This record gives sequence, structure tokens and C-alpha cells, in this order.
Amino acid sequence: MPWIRRLLALLLLLDPAFCNYSEDQCSWRGSGLSQEAGSVEQISLHCAEGSLEWLYPAGALRLSLSPRLPTGPAGKEKPQHVTACIKSSSSFRGAQIYLERDGVLELLLSEMEAALQPKVRCFRWLSGEKVALFLQSTLHQDISRRIAAFRYELRGEWNAHFSWPWRNLSVEDAGTCRPCNNTEILMAVCTSDFVIRGNIKSVSNNREAQESIIGVSATRIHRQKFALFQPVGKSGKSTGNIHTLLRCGVKPGPGSFLFTGWMHFAEAWLTCAPRYKDFIRIYEEARQAHENPCEVSLD
Repeated sequence: MPWIRRLLALLLLLDPAFCNYSEDQCSWRGSGLSQEAGSVEQISLHCAEGSLEWLYPAGALRLSLSPRLPTGPAGKEKPQHVTACIKSSSSFRGAQIYLERDGVLELLLSEMEAALQPKVRCFRWLSGEKVALFLQSTLHQDISRRIAAFRYELRGEWNAHFSWPWRNLSVEDAGTCRPCNNTEILMAVCTSDFVIRGNIKSVSNNREAQESIIGVSATRIHRQKFALFQPVGKSGKSTGNIHTLLRCGVKPGPGSFLFTGWMHFAEAWLTCAPRYKDFIRIYEEARQAHENPCEVSLD
């Protein structure tokens, strides 16, 4: 793709003011029919989550991601890294997605992969580093049924253990499977999207997606960003599912746990899950030492 590399070098010299912005700077929707043949449309989005929908792909798109992320814990203003994930639509057709880093393109998602089922691809970069997504249309005689669409999410990382699960085959993060230490447990309880006390009812494995789904019966909901756990049946007990990586080897077992984690494309993903009795001990020790990052209402 020599012509793409030459074009990228030219685009990097352009003033950002010439980029096209969406109205809300979070999402973009456009048509390849309005593009000149062989052109590259510049797009810049500035939100932590949003979507892109490219109808009748023709030519190429270059999407710059520069989110305005919130400040981090413990007074750290800037994250060490930024993690981005994209999830293709079920009808993704007509384009391939490349990661552009330092003027070099790396295939992130091929049209063939996306056509089989929705795919999630994640990548990470250092704060201050410039990256972009490059969407190249593929050749088809009939583009009338082609729509390249995906959702994206971005977040800052101050601690690698709290990163989103890597589901890109070229990148692995073994840290997501190790047990959280005491400091990480306390921070997870204070900052996670959900904090649920409960019991493991089931574990199902999806080998194709390399995920395990933990069925949890909640005994207390300390916090949840969305209604993940809702009352079910006559008992009125709240139940829900939490995802983790298959290679973490989660198995059902007795006892009460404190489940914490993040929302990721409307799914709950596990960060830390200490046994509740262990969390009580850790919390009380930190409280007596005046080292708790936040207050938690205990039974």
C-alpha cells in the first residue's frame, strides 16, 4: 500500500482545523457517495465513547481519537496509557480498519473477520502519543448494501490491573488474571462501575470468544452504573452476569464475594473479586490506619 503511506505522510502535515468534526464530537455518520474518488476524509472525535457509521464506503477515512478523559485517582492528572476498543456492527461490510501509529499501518480488523460476527479489538497508547484509525474501503461491484459501522470506547489507565480485557489476538495482558492486592481491592471498590456482594451460581465458557460468563446472585448492591442486577422471580433476588477472560480459569465455588469491575460495551467485566470476609479484614485494617480511599457502608 505505498500510495496509502504517501497519503498518510501528507495528511499528518495538514492543520487539524481542516478536519471534519461531528456535531457532538462523539459520533460520526457519513456516506462515501459524497467523497471524491481516492480521497481520504479527515474526522476527529473527542469523547470517551461514541460511534461511526460509514454508508456506501468509498475512498478512505482517517479518524483521530483525542478524548477529554477525566483526571485519575490519587491526584494523578494524566493517565499513563489510554486504551481504546472498537466493536464492529453485526452488518459490518465494505471496509477494513487499520491502526495508524507513527505513520505505520497495522491491520486491526479485516472485512472478512467482521463479516463472521461482531468483533472487539483493543489497542493502547502512551499519553501524548498520536494514533488514528484508518478505514480503507474494499472493492465491490455493488456498494449499495455496504455499511461499515462500529462503536468505540476509550479510557485512561492509571493502573494496568484495571485495564479493559485485551481481546486482540496480537496483545495479551496476563495481569488481568492475577489476584488483586489490598491496595487494588480498596481502589476498585471506590472507583468501579459496579460493586456487588454475592455468590457464584454458575460459570459458562465461550471458547470462540475466549470469555467466561459468571452468573452471580447478589445479596447486596453497593453500586452499579447501570441496572446490571435486577430482581428475578418470586424470591426477588437480584441476579446478573459478569464477564472475564477464559484463560483466567474461573470456576464455581461456595462463599460470598465482593465483585467489582467496569462496563465494557454494555457488558460487566470483572476487575477484583475478593471473598467478602477478606474484604472486611482489608477494609478495617485500612480504616484503622486512615488509609481508606473512600468510605464503604458495611453490614
